[in-house]
Amino acid sequence: MDLKDKILIHQNINVIWENLNNTETLRSCIPGCSELSGSPKEGFSATVTQKVGPVKATFRGNAFISDVVENHSYTIRGEGKGGAAGFAKGEAKVILTEIANDTELTYEVHAKVGGKLAQLGGRLINGFAKNMAKKFFENFKSKIET
Repeated sequence: MDLKDKILIHQNINVIWENLNNTETLRSCIPGCSELSGSPKEGFSATVTQKVGPVKATFRGNAFISDVVENHSYTIRGEGKGGAAGFAKGEAKVILTEIANDTELTYEVHAKVGGKLAQLGGRLINGFAKNMAKKFFENFKSKIET
């Protein structure tokens, strides 16, 4: 599954960068996230519960940030296991571009699932993944524009 989109955030690029690297901000923006610990330098450990079609699962996994260009971009890679439901892994490239006093945040996501989740079919999985990414960035925008 591949997805690319962008969102305009009415906030200074430095504030956005700071929040993209803040564990508490990220935890509060990830749909279904009950735990997120760690840091951008050490990596993150997370617990996320989601329902995809008829399958509800709690995923536990890790994510790491790489390819960091300060105040401009990074790549976050992660993998989670949801027991019998299967696994999910992927990466997201995030790029910030300053536009006047606002910031355009572009993201490109590549994800893969296996196990029961993969049996649900590509359309359902792609729609779910797209909605999750969109919801995260909408939550992020709402949180830092206030």
